Amino acid sequence: MIGVLRYLTKRQWILVILSVTGIFAEAYFELTLPDYLASITTLVETPGSTMREILIQAAAMLGCALGSLIASAIVAYLAAKVAASLGQTLRQKVFEQTLELSKGDAERFGTASLVNRCTNDITQIQNLVAQGLNAIVKAPVMAAWAVVKIIGYSWQWSAATAIASACVIAMLVLTVVVVLPRFQRIQSLNDVVNRLVREHLQGIRPVHAYNAEAYEQKKFAAANQDIMDNNMVATKTMAVINPGMTAISSGLTLAVYWIGAFLIAAAGAAGKLTLYSQMVVFSNYAMQIIMAFMLLNMVFVMLPRAQASARRVQEVIGTTSSIVSGVGATVDESQQGTVEFRDVSFSYPDDGARALSHVSFKAKQGETIAFIGATGSGKTTLVQLVDRLFDATGGEVLIDGVPIQDFDLDDLHNRVGYIPQTAMLFKGTVKTNLQYGEAASERGDSEIEDALAIAQADFVQTLPGTIDATIEQGGRNVSGGQRQRLAIARALARRPEILVFDDSFSALDFATDRALRDALKRECAGTTRLIVAQRVSTIRDADQILVLDQGRVVGQGTHEELLESCRPYQEIVNSQMSAEEAAHV
Repeated sequence: MIGVLRYLTKRQWILVILSVTGIFAEAYFELTLPDYLASITTLVETPGSTMREILIQAAAMLGCALGSLIASAIVAYLAAKVAASLGQTLRQKVFEQTLELSKGDAERFGTASLVNRCTNDITQIQNLVAQGLNAIVKAPVMAAWAVVKIIGYSWQWSAATAIASACVIAMLVLTVVVVLPRFQRIQSLNDVVNRLVREHLQGIRPVHAYNAEAYEQKKFAAANQDIMDNNMVATKTMAVINPGMTAISSGLTLAVYWIGAFLIAAAGAAGKLTLYSQMVVFSNYAMQIIMAFMLLNMVFVMLPRAQASARRVQEVIGTTSSIVSGVGATVDESQQGTVEFRDVSFSYPDDGARALSHVSFKAKQGETIAFIGATGSGKTTLVQLVDRLFDATGGEVLIDGVPIQDFDLDDLHNRVGYIPQTAMLFKGTVKTNLQYGEAASERGDSEIEDALAIAQADFVQTLPGTIDATIEQGGRNVSGGQRQRLAIARALARRPEILVFDDSFSALDFATDRALRDALKRECAGTTRLIVAQRVSTIRDADQILVLDQGRVVGQGTHEELLESCRPYQEIVNSQMSAEEAAHV
């Protein structure tokens, strides 16, 4: 928890110092009240005392109470401001760090967990700072100050207070031992529930289509039951502690007055009034000590969850992306637009099996290089290395004749237009989606319309508002094929040197597929194109086709060359078209 405090700004630390000062003032006013109460008690019992003297002491008591109220309000305001500012800073840092994470790093944390860390976990930290700052500082101050005040009073009273304090400490230990592990587990279980809800909402159509509602309910019920069980143990423990604290404080008050009764009875006439005043004062100070421990109990309730949350937040902020940006590359203009793999191999983290083995090829500027093979053969993995979503574990990937690790990541991403398998659109309009990112942000309407025309996204003209038509989150209000064409147009609007199509034609009909490829060849003649596809018709015009099988290149050449020499390619072709169609180019 202490680690997240380093993200407090200088201004926020000033507010913390002011809050601590206010807490000291609040404690001073509260611990001064019993002294005035003792004076009033003495004046009432002393013959010859005037009402004016009593009212003066009462006014002083009222002033202390008012001062405590004002100090408490100021402390609450400042603590809330610090908590809100810290929460804002942490949320910003977590979000910024998630943007810096590589694809593998993000998958290691998981989407549900990252969302939970950016919301619920930071809320737990905010709650502790807003509500716990007062208790953390005030409790030890009041306890120590009250002990100093009662030094010199009867040892019997002190013994009773010590016994009550020991009982309170035992209850605090019970809180730490029983409640702490439960709250830590609850934070992890929240990730599970978050994941299940996201999966259910995203997969609502297959859930209904397969009549899997009962199955989903069972999964969610099991995760929900785990959270409830842990919460019940923690809540039941806390339910015992609160009345226990009340019983101890009430018992201490009773013990002080019971012991006081014996002491006053045994004292001489002259000492009875003094003992009575001391008893009233001691009772109040003893309650302040118990109240200090009760404040600590509140901290111990909140601290475990906040501590677990702080550790999870720091884990994200402190993660260094496995993809490190280069310092910048000097590109040979004669090599511009080239992509080269030199004996490249790749294995996913925590997976010993190789996804790619000794892949080599070179794509020159303006060429079309296609990749085909069975599902799981490594096609997507290969093209993801071009945009450095992952780094090769062996061999070397070069862009424009320069090792890819030498490029500044922003520069590299501006050179490569990547269209993933699943087209992702953002809430906004067609225009804002096509102007997405640094390289396309300055594109005007005419350039956006050109990109849409190349991508065969003529349907945009029929939408209300055309390029200003609304796109819902994830592109829910357009079909899969329309979503793919908009994603392609978004990449084209960036005008990259290299276009990577990761099975980006799968939702297109054959006519649209052909028209799109013809437009790319005509309008993007100087752009290198890497195409992953399952359909032979999509790639047979490519300058070079690589056939992959279990991460290895088992065939490389043109469509005609592979038909003659590559059996795996022949099998793919024969499964999709007749001999006449295969021979026709």
